[in-house]
Amino acid sequence: MGGHTRKMRTIACYTPAFGAVAADAARRSDENSVKAQSPTSARIEAEFERIFLPHLDAAWNLARLLMRNSQDAEDVVQESYLRALRSFSGFRGEASRAWLLAIVRNTCFTWMRNNRERAEQPEFREEMHAVATATPEAQSLSRERSDAVSRCIQQLPTDFREAIILRELQQMSYREIADITGVPSGTVMSRLARARTRLASCLKFRLSGMEQRP
Repeated sequence: MGGHTRKMRTIACYTPAFGAVAADAARRSDENSVKAQSPTSARIEAEFERIFLPHLDAAWNLARLLMRNSQDAEDVVQESYLRALRSFSGFRGEASRAWLLAIVRNTCFTWMRNNRERAEQPEFREEMHAVATATPEAQSLSRERSDAVSRCIQQLPTDFREAIILRELQQMSYREIADITGVPSGTVMSRLARARTRLASCLKFRLSGMEQRP
């Protein structure tokens, strides 16, 4: 699903509840501000979208890889954006992507705790990993390698999986990951090291099997 389409779908899904949440955010913002002009819910909504909609793809990627199910990831992202809007009055202009992804991460874990059985049954959609290459043979090999990487990431324990996703796919710093996950930077580095070791072992096994095929 392209970024533009995903944004439209997400907006469409949370818009029915958006107005009420934005109005509540405006009310709470009014209560916290004596001198400032009272913001309207429309202004709150516009400012929220300006700051956080550019991070929708990052939110989607994190949710999809943590949840391992596309439909559940969509639900989590929609809920995360609503939660972020409810908490918007507490946003003080810090790193907006890290602030949002922390909410996405916590929403994912809440969902997994409440739906443990479904969370343990990963979905894998081949079209997510398809790539265009020169020949059908090269395309097939590249897709299989991409599939192997994705499956190995999916097999990691949750703490390791989120560390790899945030560092290698989201390109976040150790400090940003520490802020999102609520653990010290040293713990982040330890998790990454152990995750990379597991990934290397998993990929070696999977890719060696591919190379030995006739």
